[in-house]
Amino acid sequence: MIHSKWFRLLLVIVCIVAGGYFLQSYNQVDKPQMVNTDGRTFEKAQVIEIIQDNVQENGSRVGDQIVSLRIESGVHAGKTVQANCPNGLLFGTVCEPGMEVVVISSTIGQLDLHTVYNIDRSLPIYLYIAAFLILLSVVGGKKGVKSAVALLFTFICFVFLFFPMILRGTGPVAASILTSGIVLAATMYLINGWSKKSVTAFLATLGGILTAGISAIIFGQAVNLSGYNVSNIESLMFVAQNTMIDIGQILFAGILFASLGAVMDIAMDVTSACAEIEKHNPQISRKALFQAGMNVGRDVMGTMSTTLILAFFGGSLGTWVLDYVYDLPYLQLINSNSIGIEIMKGFSASFGVIFTVPIAAALSAFTWRKDNGKKTVVKL
Repeated sequence: MIHSKWFRLLLVIVCIVAGGYFLQSYNQVDKPQMVNTDGRTFEKAQVIEIIQDNVQENGSRVGDQIVSLRIESGVHAGKTVQANCPNGLLFGTVCEPGMEVVVISSTIGQLDLHTVYNIDRSLPIYLYIAAFLILLSVVGGKKGVKSAVALLFTFICFVFLFFPMILRGTGPVAASILTSGIVLAATMYLINGWSKKSVTAFLATLGGILTAGISAIIFGQAVNLSGYNVSNIESLMFVAQNTMIDIGQILFAGILFASLGAVMDIAMDVTSACAEIEKHNPQISRKALFQAGMNVGRDVMGTMSTTLILAFFGGSLGTWVLDYVYDLPYLQLINSNSIGIEIMKGFSASFGVIFTVPIAAALSAFTWRKDNGKKTVVKL
């Protein structure tokens, strides 16, 4: 038994090392230079003094601030420089002495130019993430720690696997399916280990996200919507002209990723419920176990579908507010690309959730029980 534990630990370590080496090597791709950044760097700085403010008598701000900064990183670290601070909602900020900011340092020949990009948000972001991971670990205990590791692994897979994969020419849909499968397998293993429960939930989740993707593709073809109808298509087309990325599939790949969490959740709910029912009632028949799984799934399915639709609605709330305020005609609204895409996102992910319930219930019944001919029925 001890030797078996050490062997599993050694196997996990070998897989982590080998996987890390593969991801590091696979991530070495040649990225085309989309924007000329020669002589331009982003550095940390602290505001020393406001040389010229842009506040008006009525309290409004017009034009740029002129500020004195002390550079805290890069080749100019320790130097005090003068910089412009633009007055904008997306670019620049309102500087005050002592404020930590990020500055764009540009070198043109012998001339150094400095512009405040934004307030430095690094520390609050790190603290916010750390607080989440600590709370997850404290409240969730051992499984919370494993969940935190699974989240970190998911992020690593996105950055070091999915992005290089599509940049190398792999279709985004195929890349998202492969990435989702790896993330799903790792998450199931970390939380439940290798067991019939985790394998069953894995297969049910895979079936659910494939259902979500297929329903999105069918809907897109029916209403003539594709990844070329998104709002930032001009920028994406520029990317497509300079890379091997098939931007037409990015929309559908995003739907697969968006549905992964909810589908995995409901698959595990149904699978765990069936496992507990079979554990406490070993004489239950396969049919009764399937019915029990369906009953549990129906309870979760409604709230999960609503959660998905509300999540997509909240993510595009700005679009809905603009459409409401402008009081667009119904025919214009229902036939707009943006509304059609949001409907496709929300409902295709919900299709995945709905179909996951019978898939998980059927797999659970097949995995745990051999039909013994008894008429045991469980009503939940």
